[in-house]
Order: sequence, then structure tokens, then C-alpha cells
Amino acid sequence: MNLANLKVLREKKNISYQSMADNLDVSFQYYWMIENGKRGLSYEMAIRIAQVLGTTPDKIFLNNDLTLC
Repeated sequence: MNLANLKVLREKKNISYQSMADNLDVSFQYYWMIENGKRGLSYEMAIRIAQVLGTTPDKIFLNNDLTLC
């Protein structure tokens, strides 16, 4: 999981931690822990985060360095 993309996208859209938490209906601390790798997230939460950021979960969380064998 690539959490660096999550922070970059959030900051690029000028969305604060608190605003993300409010949009996701979770606490500031809960969202902060997700973004900083202190808490895992469900696929459902990944979808909700992607919707707030206007993208897909794959574009946020998938490691783009994957190669086909």
C-alpha cells in the first residue's frame, strides 16, 4: 500500500486532515492514523477516501512500481 500518494493527493486538493475526517464521518485521529500507517483500512474506507479525492482506490493505494512477470 502506498500511503505517500494519499498525502500528496490530499494536499494537492488543499484538503486538511480535519476536512477529510469530516467528509468520511470519522474522527481526526482515525483519519490521521490511516494516512500515517498507524491503522489499516478496509476496502470500503479506501473507496470512500477515493471518492472524496475524486479518483480510484488503485490510483491512491496501488504501488505503481509493480511489474508483470
